Amino acid sequence: MVGDERVWTVPNALSMLRLAGVPLFLWLLLGPHADGYAVLVLMVAGFTDWLDGKAARWLDQYSKLGEMLDPAADRLYILATLAAFLIRGIVPWWVVAALVGRDVVLAVCVGILRRRGYRPFEVTYLGKAATFNLLYAFPLLLLAQGRSGLAAIALPLGYAFTAWGGALYLWSAFVYLVQFARAMRRPVPAPSDDLDRLTG
Repeated sequence: MVGDERVWTVPNALSMLRLAGVPLFLWLLLGPHADGYAVLVLMVAGFTDWLDGKAARWLDQYSKLGEMLDPAADRLYILATLAAFLIRGIVPWWVVAALVGRDVVLAVCVGILRRRGYRPFEVTYLGKAATFNLLYAFPLLLLAQGRSGLAAIALPLGYAFTAWGGALYLWSAFVYLVQFARAMRRPVPAPSDDLDRLTG
């Protein structure tokens, strides 16, 4: 396959590696409570998230599969982390409810858009910034569970990144919902029409 139909590309391989790390990450958090190794998995996931975007540009290996895999991996890490943190009492339930509820509402909107013949919206800088902040917050919150001097430093930083990332996450949802409302007022598009992609 060529062009945007390609499957076996370096960026896609990196995204698949990130996806494969999700069950390992959950097991480390909920099984042996091996928080140090879980942080390492998160760090590798964050690095490969950055690297797959760079590789797509450097190697000119963009694909439709890559457009789906990258945000899917981000969502899964966020949802998996929030679920584990809720079970372990690291974050309060209302934080999890707000962030998970955001994704559920946008998933419903994407389904409606698809039925009307639109493609999902593109990932925005705002959405990506929110995701990056949360993925920085999670390892800091894990490090804060220890009793070392590092834990004392990590705790306020983790809370700060969580607050900022959560605010951006909800703000990006508002932006997408405004775009969704505008799309609903338009006539149903022809099959060739396109709407920006919404997953960020």
